[in-house]
Amino acid sequence: MARAIWKGAISFGLVHIPVALVSATTSTSVDFDWLDKRSMDPVGYKRINKVTGKEVTSENIVKGVAYEKDRYVVLSEEEIRSAHPKSTQTIDIFAFVDSQQIPLQNIDTPYFLTPDKRGEKVYALLRETLVDTKKVALANVVLHTREHLAAVMPLESALVMVILRWPADVRELDTLELSDAVTDVQLNKSERDMARRLVKDMSADWQPEQYRDTFQDKIMHLVKTKADEGEIEDVETDPAEEERKSADVIDLTDLLRRSLAGKGGASKGKASKPAAKEKPADKAAAKPKRPAARKKISKAS
Repeated sequence: MARAIWKGAISFGLVHIPVALVSATTSTSVDFDWLDKRSMDPVGYKRINKVTGKEVTSENIVKGVAYEKDRYVVLSEEEIRSAHPKSTQTIDIFAFVDSQQIPLQNIDTPYFLTPDKRGEKVYALLRETLVDTKKVALANVVLHTREHLAAVMPLESALVMVILRWPADVRELDTLELSDAVTDVQLNKSERDMARRLVKDMSADWQPEQYRDTFQDKIMHLVKTKADEGEIEDVETDPAEEERKSADVIDLTDLLRRSLAGKGGASKGKASKPAAKEKPADKAAAKPKRPAARKKISKAS
């Protein structure tokens, strides 16, 4: 079974359904790392002051929000943390709507929901109720310190939670400014009949195993061919960098252990607060591309 990335409960009215969240997607895209062609060393990234061109250390970086042109309001990490929503480990359903009412452009990321802690029967009850009523559940959920709008819906024998984009982040069709030639077009019967006939001739069943990323396949074939012919380069990583990464893992493991120990005496309705909230400072600064710290050739085997 796939690893759960979140555990909590679906809640609506007096109904409480223990569930675990499992990612419904995975990434198989080719990851191109940057290498120095002269030495085959990994190419890293530095945080550069755009005015002076000098490198800036992490302790000298703060976060600011553009308020006006060339004017920023600086927020401290504590101020940012204070704006994070309180995590209750709950998928809080607040309404049931027809699935057709949710615009396609609002749909974002899907997750599988699995029953947890003897919640199978009430899990099945919600699934069957959604099927019978032809409804989907709208809910609020906090994941990774961010509040999300979500839709819980049935999928065969399971339940799926789809993260929805906030309406403020979605453009309306009116922004396209479609002309009358598109919206009020007059089509004669022969044109419609020919189009329907073409659709009928090209109709087929959904066969996901036949739909492949040809670029991915061709690149990985090239990688395997060149590797088999001995055209492969050894890339040395920085020992100091590896030691730092190892130390980070140890620190994180210890932090998680202490967080779990502390959570034992806390209310089940409250989520632990790992130090991962402090990570965005590094992510924002190093967002353009990950440095080459590992080989990707193993994908071809």
